[in-house]
Amino acid sequence: MLKKKIAVIGLGYVGLPLAIAFSKKRIVKGYDINQNRIDELKKGYDKTLEISAKKLKEKKNNIHFTTKVNDIKECKIFIITVPTPIDKYKQPDLTSLKESSRLVGSILKKGDIVIYESTVYPGATEEVCIPILQKSSKLIFNKDFFCGYSPERINPGDKKHTLADIKKITSGSNHKVAKEIDKLYNEIIVAGTHLAKSIKIAEAAKVIENTQRDVNIALINELSIIFQKLNIDTTSVLEAAATKWNFLPFKPGLVGGHCIGVDPHYLAYKSLEVGYTPEIIISGRRLNDSMGLYIFDQLIKLMTKKNINLVGANILLMGMTFKENCPDIRNSKVFDLYNALKDLNLNIDVYDPWINTLTINKQKIKLIPKIKEGKYDAIIIAVAHDEFKKLSIKKLKKFGKKNHVIYDVKSILNSNEVDGRL
Repeated sequence: MLKKKIAVIGLGYVGLPLAIAFSKKRIVKGYDINQNRIDELKKGYDKTLEISAKKLKEKKNNIHFTTKVNDIKECKIFIITVPTPIDKYKQPDLTSLKESSRLVGSILKKGDIVIYESTVYPGATEEVCIPILQKSSKLIFNKDFFCGYSPERINPGDKKHTLADIKKITSGSNHKVAKEIDKLYNEIIVAGTHLAKSIKIAEAAKVIENTQRDVNIALINELSIIFQKLNIDTTSVLEAAATKWNFLPFKPGLVGGHCIGVDPHYLAYKSLEVGYTPEIIISGRRLNDSMGLYIFDQLIKLMTKKNINLVGANILLMGMTFKENCPDIRNSKVFDLYNALKDLNLNIDVYDPWINTLTINKQKIKLIPKIKEGKYDAIIIAVAHDEFKKLSIKKLKKFGKKNHVIYDVKSILNSNEVDGRL
C-alpha cells in the first residue's frame, strides 16, 4: 500500500526541517507563499541556517518545493506550520493560520487529514481552524475529513536537540485518526511520541511549556534586579544555589523570540476570555518585557559614573538576534535596548555575524562588517554568540576608548572583568 503524500504548508524554522525529515519516508510537497524562499530552497540555501545545503540536496529527499496550490492538491495529509505571532496590542495574530486553513480547505478531499503544528491557545484548532476548513471545503468534519494537532518543539540554533531527538506530542480529532497521526510522526521522531487524549490537551501542553520558562526567567530577572541593588553578583548566587539537586538552572536575560516571548500572551488571552485574570503569567511577561529598558538604565548610570559624556557617545551593540547562534530576529528584545539608545541620539554600531543583512535592513538598522578598535564609549554584549564567547577581555577592551564601559547582558565574562552584567 502506497503511503499518503504529505504537503507541508509554511517552510520556515518549523516547516522546512519537518518537510525534509518526512521526505526521506514519503513523497512531500513543501508549500510556501514566498517565491524567494522557494527559489532559495531549490538552489540549496536555507536562510534560517537550520538545514545545510548538503541535507537539502540529498538524493534520498523526495520533496518538491512550490508556491502553486495545484501542486499540493493530490496530497492526503496537510501539515500547517505557519507563524502565529502577536500584534502590536499583544493579542494573538492568527492571520496566517486562517489564510492557510482557507487554502487547504479549498483543495480538501474526502478522507484527508489536516494537522496543525503552529502554537495556539487551547481550543483554537476546533474553534477557529476547523470551521474555516468546513466552510472552504463544503465537507463535514470528522466524517469527510479529519484533524490533528502536534505542536512544534523546534529550538532555533540548537544542533543537539533536533527535530528527531525531541519527543513529539500528537493528537487527533477521533481515536482512529489520532493513532494514524501518532504512527505518522513515529516514522521520523527517534525520541518517540506522546499521544495526548485530545487536541485541546495537546494545544495546552505546548503553550504552557514556554509559559513556564517565561515565568521562571522573570523570577530570575527580578532576583537580578534585587541583587544588583544589594551589590551581589547574580551569576555567583545562581552558581551557589545550583549545588542543590532540585534547583532549576534558569538565567537572567532578554526574553524574546517567537515562542517564549509570545506563547504566554496566547494563554493569557484565552484565560481572560473565560473570565480569569492570570496574574503570574501577565506580571512575568511584563517584567521580562521591561528588561531592555532596565539594561539601558544600568548602562547610562555606569557611563555617568565614569564621567563619559553621553552627547555624541559611540555605542557598540554586539548581537541583535533573539538568541545565540541563530539568525532569527523575530521579537528580539535587543531592539528595545537599541531603540532606547537611539532615543538619546547616541551613535550606535550593531555587529552581528549571524544576521542576514537584507533582513536587518528592513528594520532600518545597518550592520557594521567589522568592529573598529579604539572607537567606543560603551560596549554591550547582548547575545552570547560563540564568536563573542571566543573574544578575550583584552580584545574587547581594545574596541573601547581609553575610558569606556563594558556591559555583559549574557554574563559570558567574569564579573571582575566588566563594569556591569545581569
